[in-house]
Amino acid sequence: MALGTNLGMNLGIEGKWALVCAASKGLGKGCAQALVGAGVNVVITARGAEALEATAAELRALGLAEVRTVAGDITTAAGRAAALAACPQVDILVNNAGGPPPGDFRTWDREVWVKAIDANMLTPIELIKSTVDAMAARGYGRVVNITSAAVKAPIDVLGLSNGARSGLTGFVAGLARSNIAGKGVTVNGLLPGAFDTDRLRTTVQAFAEKSGQDIEKVIHDRQRNIPAQRFGTAAEFGAVCAFICSVHAGYLTGQNILLDGGAYPGTF
Repeated sequence: MALGTNLGMNLGIEGKWALVCAASKGLGKGCAQALVGAGVNVVITARGAEALEATAAELRALGLAEVRTVAGDITTAAGRAAALAACPQVDILVNNAGGPPPGDFRTWDREVWVKAIDANMLTPIELIKSTVDAMAARGYGRVVNITSAAVKAPIDVLGLSNGARSGLTGFVAGLARSNIAGKGVTVNGLLPGAFDTDRLRTTVQAFAEKSGQDIEKVIHDRQRNIPAQRFGTAAEFGAVCAFICSVHAGYLTGQNILLDGGAYPGTF
């Protein structure tokens, strides 16, 4: 039984094809799981072949859709070409890439900036460019860009991420409202706050070691500052992604949806 049915709603995307980037772990994996649960065939990518194949085995065990893997670096032209070649057609594109490291902008040279922009702005744009016109010609398409809550509320030490992801967000704001909007194609952003992923655990561990604090205390303090009093899960993130990709979300485009347990304090 598809996930959409389990939720009391048929998402209407069974049999479609999705390309999900950085899907071996974390939020990308959560999105792939939710899409497969809705009966969507997926091509999943990641640089680590071992973790990618382990995730693919989990998804295939659901017995709901076809799962293909492409191990490689999606930020390279060759990596993108291989991923696209594995997908018969891209009805759903989930752009995702690991965020650039934190730091002080005074230490970043041009090469560091270009690497961040290439991974978190230009790579998604290249994938959109390769798929969006065919989506429009078929009359259906969903592009979901996984960015960051920092797009909405910038974090000073994440300047590389703030800059690159905000650039993508600005580009998408125009694209989503172009002529593709009348051809069944939507483009939206998903902005995660603190989610229980390997990346978050690594960050928390590093902070605990640097500050000399117990890691459990660091986790407790971070969760206490979130109104939901917890970190998000990849499964609930994926469920929102799957809904945005569904037939029910055709009137939702050009939006940036913040999933942060209420941490952002603003009205808008």
